[in-house]
Amino acid sequence: MLLLISDANILIDMEAGQLMTTFFRLPMRFGVPDILYWEEIEPGSPGLEGNGLLVLEVSAEYIEYAYSLPSRYGTGPSSNDYLALALAKQEGCPLLTGDQALKSVANQENVPAMGTIWLLRAMVEEGLLTVDEALAALRRMRENKRRLPWAEAERILGGLG
Repeated sequence: MLLLISDANILIDMEAGQLMTTFFRLPMRFGVPDILYWEEIEPGSPGLEGNGLLVLEVSAEYIEYAYSLPSRYGTGPSSNDYLALALAKQEGCPLLTGDQALKSVANQENVPAMGTIWLLRAMVEEGLLTVDEALAALRRMRENKRRLPWAEAERILGGLG
């Protein structure tokens, strides 16, 4: 089963869209760096590991790699974002992120990166959501002040129906 490493933005989007249960029903495994989990996710959304979220350790080698990235790419992404990228590279799997700066770094580091729209599309394609339900979730994300390319998301999801 495909493993995807997520940053905090994706999980926040899923929560804002009221999609957390559906997210974990996808035929994929989702992981986050342990540091990111304890600092950013667990305080606001405790217990996600009980739903299947994997809390994974970043090796010393990849922690060093993560800490080398700001000198090459700047401080747009946070240190926890860089740890998510490092974990994806360590595990040899794609990164889930809603952060455009992090997505750009991932592409330059040859790590495939996908975002919330990709997840919504996967939920529709897997039959977990209808197009209308996906669009309603997208509206909830917008109402909760999430940042997505709204027109592109609506166009992609609308084309699935």
